[in-house]
Amino acid sequence: MPRFSDTSLQNSKPSVARKDRIKDAKNVKRTIDPAILEMLDVAKEKNIITTFDRWVAQQPQCAFGSTGICCRICFQGPCRIKAEEGPGSMGICGAKDYTIVARNAIRMMAGGASAHSDHGRHIAHVLHAAAEGHAPDYKVTDPDKLQRVAKRIGLSVDGKSVNELAKEVAEVALEDFGKQDDSPTTFLWSSAIEARKQKWMEIDVVPTAIDRAVVEVMHRTHIGVDADPVNLIFGGLKAALADQTGMQLATDLSDILFGTPKPVLSEANMGVLDADKVNIIVHGHNPLLSQMVVYASKEQDILDEVKAAGGKGIVIAGICCTGNEVLMRSGIPIANNYMGAELVIATGAVDVMVVDVQCIMPGLRNAAECFNTKLVTTMPISKIPGSYHFAFDDTRAMESAKAVIRLAIETFKVRKASGAPVQIPQYKSKTMAGFSLEAMMDLFAAINPEKPIKVLTDAIESGELAGVCLLAGCNNLAVVHDQLHTEVIKGLAAKNVFLVGTGCVMQAAAKFGMLTYDAVEQYAGPGLKAFIDRLYEANKDKLPGKLPLAFHMGSCVDNSRAANMWMAMAEEMGVDVPKVPFVASAPEGMSEKAVSIGTWVILNGIPTHVGPFPPLEGSSLVWSVVTCIAHDVFGGNFIFETDAKVAVDKLVAALDYRTWKLGIHKKVAAEYETELAGVF
Repeated sequence: MPRFSDTSLQNSKPSVARKDRIKDAKNVKRTIDPAILEMLDVAKEKNIITTFDRWVAQQPQCAFGSTGICCRICFQGPCRIKAEEGPGSMGICGAKDYTIVARNAIRMMAGGASAHSDHGRHIAHVLHAAAEGHAPDYKVTDPDKLQRVAKRIGLSVDGKSVNELAKEVAEVALEDFGKQDDSPTTFLWSSAIEARKQKWMEIDVVPTAIDRAVVEVMHRTHIGVDADPVNLIFGGLKAALADQTGMQLATDLSDILFGTPKPVLSEANMGVLDADKVNIIVHGHNPLLSQMVVYASKEQDILDEVKAAGGKGIVIAGICCTGNEVLMRSGIPIANNYMGAELVIATGAVDVMVVDVQCIMPGLRNAAECFNTKLVTTMPISKIPGSYHFAFDDTRAMESAKAVIRLAIETFKVRKASGAPVQIPQYKSKTMAGFSLEAMMDLFAAINPEKPIKVLTDAIESGELAGVCLLAGCNNLAVVHDQLHTEVIKGLAAKNVFLVGTGCVMQAAAKFGMLTYDAVEQYAGPGLKAFIDRLYEANKDKLPGKLPLAFHMGSCVDNSRAANMWMAMAEEMGVDVPKVPFVASAPEGMSEKAVSIGTWVILNGIPTHVGPFPPLEGSSLVWSVVTCIAHDVFGGNFIFETDAKVAVDKLVAALDYRTWKLGIHKKVAAEYETELAGVF
């Protein structure tokens, strides 16, 4: 077997210097979405300030903050590292650049872990309440998933009713937040392979409880505590794995409550709205209310009220991961992703936008004021001045959902009576979503019922596929909205990479028709096309249509589905995860959640591309740890790159290297009749 020789792309150096990364910084129209481009003109005509305007107004942004060398932890500051030597090379307390950058970075990890895990905690409480009969509008929708999860986390299922088992599962989930012993978090430990667990234990990054990991980060980053950058980072790694715990339990419990997604057809972009119907947007990340709004919209009393108001029906459409949740389970269309939320309101067609938590711009209220839209907040920790607040009550969930819909009906009446102008961009694309890991395994099982995942690993080992890439979340105007998403997808598909994804990147793919078979014909390399065609032929009698170019696995917490996939692949291949030809990309990474997700993904041993850079460049030491040393320790590392072609080339190089290395190890094992080297 020839030696893998293309090492030119095995480096952490970005192709573009920091000062040159942001192109055309004064151009408000930083998007390739034609619907958003149309609505930006409308916003300008009506003198509405949007996130696109605000981004331009912030340019140029502070270099101290963007490189991570600004410290605001105590109010002696803010301190900035201004020199390489002397007093200006340290904060007032004496913290060097590497301490400040590391502290800032791990606080972001703790913030991301908090967001995902608090989401999971809420779902665990509702499952527990439903099991006890205190939340009567909720029930276990997928008892089979309940059984599988219960067995995986070590519970006995024999002789127990559905509610008894649901209560026990919820209690184990809640224990993962605050238990005081030193055993690992159950939902993380039960979903990881032994080799990864051994690695995490060796370097002492195993979380024992989600809340404890977050509190520890906040403590150690307080002024006068931890100043060692490596020690700080390892504390952050524990919080990142706590984040993975929270995401795993959030996905599992959501499936138990609302059903494990299966392939479903829908549509995406603003053209899904209808001026003659009551239009409701669900936006945020928590499915507890949004799914109930979907259920309530089908109740006869609500339908009668819509008809009495002169409406031709109800349109419910989603934005962000709340939209992904109801798309995956109920086929609810996608109105847009995070960056387009204000512009959806600017159509004048939205009667109510109901929001829960995360990625809710306060600027939505400003846009809503200019139209007939009612902005409704629902969570006690997420309010916006001037908006309506409907305190969502889990014990009266259907009543709460109907109240939201009735507000939309009343708003619709006013909109129609006033003759207020409506301009809905006529752009929408067909889309197929609903690819939970269970749904993926079902597709594979039609070809190999005994070992479904082997269908995927065999295609990689034969060279038909180059590997797998997880595409994850977010929008960021540091790059042109949706451009990096779509270019990375097209580039990887052409190289025969099997694509799975979550979050706003999948909504970008949906808007541009990339979650269809037409995209397979247009963009897929021959190996990827042959693989997708073979999957379809084996499953066509049970699918709603031909399979798409990329497989939408859900919301941002559903990155846990991809983690379960690479763990299954590693087990089938008989190796640790860092040997599996699997990579990840967050083309428009933006939030603290992206930092925590990316961190636990590299802890799993997956090379991870991020487009816009997090604030790390202020310390060469920290930069080296996350881009180089992490690979030596964990098998995964960050690849920071804003050029789509370079990013694709680096991701494919990482896959090719793994495939080559695995082939060498297999050849050696066969030649010398030894076991395959399982570790990386």
